[in-house]
Amino acid sequence: MNILVISPVYSLAGVPLAQLRLAKSLAKLGHKVELIYGCKKYSKIEKFKNLKITYFNKFRVIGMLLPLARYLIIKKPDIIFSAEDHLNAIVILSSIITFSNAKISVSSRVTPIDTYKNSSVLFSKGWFLKILFPIVQWRSDVMTCVSKDMVKQYKKLFPYSKQLSVYNIVKTSDTDIKMKEKINNSWFNFKKNKIIVASGKLAKWKGFDDLINAATILNRKKINFKLIIIGGGEEKKNLEKLIDKNSLKNKVLILKPVLNTLKYFYNSDIFVLSSRVEGMPNVMIEAMMCDCTIVATNCPTGPKEIIGKNKYGYLSKMNNPKDLSKNIVKAIRKKIGLKKTRHIVGKFSEEEIIKKHFSLLRVNPKYWRN
Repeated sequence: MNILVISPVYSLAGVPLAQLRLAKSLAKLGHKVELIYGCKKYSKIEKFKNLKITYFNKFRVIGMLLPLARYLIIKKPDIIFSAEDHLNAIVILSSIITFSNAKISVSSRVTPIDTYKNSSVLFSKGWFLKILFPIVQWRSDVMTCVSKDMVKQYKKLFPYSKQLSVYNIVKTSDTDIKMKEKINNSWFNFKKNKIIVASGKLAKWKGFDDLINAATILNRKKINFKLIIIGGGEEKKNLEKLIDKNSLKNKVLILKPVLNTLKYFYNSDIFVLSSRVEGMPNVMIEAMMCDCTIVATNCPTGPKEIIGKNKYGYLSKMNNPKDLSKNIVKAIRKKIGLKKTRHIVGKFSEEEIIKKHFSLLRVNPKYWRN
């Protein structure tokens, strides 16, 4: 089958990375897959059999409407997988105006609490989406969210929503190889210290300031640890100032974004998710897959659905460095590893997710089996 996977932008994390994994998994099955990005932030992307990558060079999603319409007329894909509400609306609108026969699966990856927070402001993105999406959603064959709590939120916002929960692909056939790659970084050689790792965009909603303040509390308590934060973004300078202010230069390190975070997780003891909002944090599942003990904030949405009541990790209060530090100490004292969480990780495997997507789209099983 000819399959289109589409994302607003290419980057090393989040929604673009999830779409890349989906495209690769579909290509492995022998489908002819094209992955379209609105624009790219990073130029390095590996070649993959049966997968073509195209950039529209449009930095606003609305600018993708006409190029996408032309694409649908010329290429006539059998299936379209889209992600993020603003792009989903454009994809559906393009299919309507071109009379495309493609089956369409649209996925919401960010909680509607965030996406529609400004929907009462005239002419804002949230305002437009709240009007447009209910009008065009009839054309989608499947609408999914990446967590069960998100489904509830969408049904509350749009009473006639047909959203279902389907996780992102996290575990792929090459994850074991990637996690066992060597690391050339001396911070991972301190045997006496517990290695704590965090990863994501250096933005306020990721709560890395709370994590650094939690590290300050751990340092005062004479806990032996090293904290490595992997990521880049607009908050980097502020976070570096906070590290200096709290005298943590020998305890906390910020690493620039890397293509393979798994090898860092594999060589760490604890992974901390300090977010204030999520959809379903793939990075938390990646760390769990690498045998890290998870400490995560009880943010909307995702962590609680996976961790439960401290069964598969330690759940912390949001915006509370003191509680975060307490749970990190618990994780240091009592590991919750892969022996206990393996079945959770299995729910994010490419086989399970592709099967679920194709089942919902009512695609013949021969197309999702090797």
